[in-house]
This record gives sequence, C-alpha cells and structure tokens, in this order.
Amino acid sequence: MADEQQYDYDVLVIGAGPGGYVAAIRAAQLGLKTACAESRETLGGTCLNVGCIPSKAMLHASELYDHAANGAMAKLGIKTTVELDLDTMHGQRRDAVKQLTGGIEFLFKKNKVTWLKGRAAFTGAHSVDVGGQTVTAKNIVIATGSSVTPLPGVTIDQKVVVDSTGALELPRVPEHMVVIGGGVIGLELGSVWRRLGAKVTCVEFLDQILPGFDGDIRKESNKIFKKQGIEFRLSTKVTGVAVDGDKATLTLEPAAGGEATTIEADCVLVSIGRRPNIDGLALDAAGLSTNQRGQIEIDHDFRTAVDGIWAIGDVVPGPMLAHKAEDEGIAVAENIAGQHGIVNHDIIPSVVYTWPEIAGVGLTEEAAKERGEVKVGKFPMVANSRAKTNHEPDGFVKVIADAKTDRVLGVWCIATVGGTMIAQAAQAMEFGATSEDIAYTCHAHPTHSEAVKEAAMAVQGKPIHI
Repeated sequence: MADEQQYDYDVLVIGAGPGGYVAAIRAAQLGLKTACAESRETLGGTCLNVGCIPSKAMLHASELYDHAANGAMAKLGIKTTVELDLDTMHGQRRDAVKQLTGGIEFLFKKNKVTWLKGRAAFTGAHSVDVGGQTVTAKNIVIATGSSVTPLPGVTIDQKVVVDSTGALELPRVPEHMVVIGGGVIGLELGSVWRRLGAKVTCVEFLDQILPGFDGDIRKESNKIFKKQGIEFRLSTKVTGVAVDGDKATLTLEPAAGGEATTIEADCVLVSIGRRPNIDGLALDAAGLSTNQRGQIEIDHDFRTAVDGIWAIGDVVPGPMLAHKAEDEGIAVAENIAGQHGIVNHDIIPSVVYTWPEIAGVGLTEEAAKERGEVKVGKFPMVANSRAKTNHEPDGFVKVIADAKTDRVLGVWCIATVGGTMIAQAAQAMEFGATSEDIAYTCHAHPTHSEAVKEAAMAVQGKPIHI
C-alpha cells in the first residue's frame, strides 16, 4: 500500500446529506484532513433541500392555515378572515432551506472541511473522480443517501405526476390529489394539500397504512386521517397512470386481484418508498458490490468489505432516517480516528409529522410478542390535561414492557407533540429503563409528556387518570 503521505486526504466523504456532512465535520474535529464530495449546489442532501426541512415548513404553515380556516381558532375566541397566499407559503419554505443549507456551508468552513463540488465515482479503493478531478484518501465514507423509488410504467413529469420533490413545489392547490403509498412521506405531503383545500385519496397496496408501525397506531391513525377528510383505498394496487393534458386517470385493481376501476386526479403523488443512491458510483472499481436490495453491506463499525471504505445512512441496511444517518456519521468518524463510535440501532425513533404527530421507538407489540410474554399499558390523550386544554384529544401513548423483567421494549404514541415526547422514551430505553422507572419519574404538570408516565403506570397496574 502507498505511504499515508501520498493521500490527498485522511477522510473523503461522498455525499453531504445528514450523514455525510456530520461525518465530515466530526472527522475534521478529530484532526483528520477531510473533504466532502457533493454535486448539489447546496449542502444538506435530500433532507435539508427537498425532504425533512421543506416538508416540515409546509406542514407547519398548512396546520396554521387549517386551524384558522376550519373554525378551530374561532372556537378559542380568535376570529379571523382567512386567505391562502401560496406563493408566500412557498417563500418561507425556501427561506428556511436557504438558511439551513448555508449554515452547513459555514460549518464546513469553520471546521476546515474541503467541499469538492461534483459527482463522485470510484476509480480504485482509495481514489475517486470528482467532476473530472482525481482525489485520493486513506478512508472513504459512502454517504450518498437515497432517492424516490419509481413506480414501473409511471412517468414522473413533476407537473401532473410528481414525487416528493415536485409535491413541495406545486404552484396551485390541486382539486384532487391521489397519493400512491400510505407511508410517512405520502401521508405528510397528502396532509399538507388536504389542509390547503385539496381532495386527497390515498391508495395503499397493504391492508393498513404506515407499514412497520405498531398495529394499534396504524388503526388509530387511519381513523384520524379519515376524520380529517383523507379517503383511503387500502388493499389496492395502481396498475396504470395515463396523463392527458392537466389530468390523470389511474387504473386501480384489488391487491389480491379482481375487477379494475379508474379514478381521475389533477395531481398524482408517487410515494412508494426510497432506494439507495448507488448509480454512477462505480462501486466495482473499488471492489464493492451491493446486496439484493441495492444496499452496501457493512459490519458493526460501518466498514465495508473493502479495507478503508466505510458506508452509512440510507445506502446501508436499516431505516432510511436522517437522524440515524447523523448518528452513524459521528460514529464512523470516531471509528476512523481510532475511537469507539457506536449506534444502538434497536433504539431509533420514527416520527410522522402530521397532525397529530405519530411516533414510535423500539419494538411494536406484534414484534415484542414474538420474542416472549409482554405487558402493555395505554393512556388516551383525551385524558391528558394539557391535551384537553389545547383541544387536542386525538391519540394515545402505548408502553410495551417485558413481562418478566419489566424492561421497556417499545413506546408508541399519537399526540400533537409526539415527535418530541418520543425522545424521553428513547433515552429511557437506551439506559435499560423499566416501565416502573418511567412511572416513578416526576413529570411537569400540565404537559403532554405526562401521558408517557400514565401509560407506564398502566403497565404497572396502577392507572390514576383512567
């Protein structure tokens, strides 16, 4: 192997999304000469540019609009005249993205991370071509993220048929939006446009929405979304989408087979999942290959099968979540530096940022029961004092614990601030907490988080407010 001094960098990170930019910054902080290759004009990857951040900006703005338009604010004594200014709503979204992506560029400069602008492709195990320039590094971290999974036979034109990126840029509120896929992205973006006035129909191949979530959560979420006006076609597959001008006709069939029907829409959102970004990386030039799902296999320390090449985030097995990638970014940098970086992949929270929010961490009740006997406690948000005063009665908190040890195996909730509440559960589980530990932790009153305590009390057989 060539002498270390011959490498241009100690660490080269490919991709500047949540995993990549964090890995680059942490590696630089640890004293390693670091570069990050990114072909976008701005840093932050899908999350900051066209994913997590802009979607939350639209979710928040549409929530406020909906509260004013549907009479919720009037019931609190706040009378308003409501008018939608979609251009301004898009503007505040773009401004949030601009500030945050600019913030990452500032952090690169502050930590002396070199931004190599261009698309990267391997030319060897320690060499990469970035926009026509050959760069060498002792360690290379693949953090290229993921992109939208296409629906066979359906062309995304970003006008009538859109993906999640196009759904953020719609110039007008659709009359009828059909969302293909009942997962997180489809439900979040479908909720945005439903609140702003669109009729929304969600078509899902499975018999329930939110695959991977706890069964009780999936059923209750479906009820809440229906109450909000979203129509569901479950156990249904889309076999074709024909676009004529500014309209689309979708052909639907029962998932199990049967007679076809059609439905018309002026906007179709394809959101059936995401796939790893490996195209154009020339992994074979580095001696790497992928598994059947197009993912790069790694060991516990994020090493690939090739010495000196590491991988994190959406391009490796595991949930495709920004916060998972961020934690892996820190851990891989510390491992490269000879430290001990770890991520507990059993305790990674998932959140759906609808109204109310839907969140979970750990095992579902179904998965926990497959491992042994469990005990479960539930507490409805309608009995929570803060939710009551805020007129936010929908949802519940559910705590699942091992029947013998009382150790918490999973926590699931539907609550307006569920995404924040779930952090308490994740932290407790990280340190091996029992339901008794949570039940006897003093919670401030009145807060939504008291529902977590109450659910744990229910596991203990000592419910107070139900």
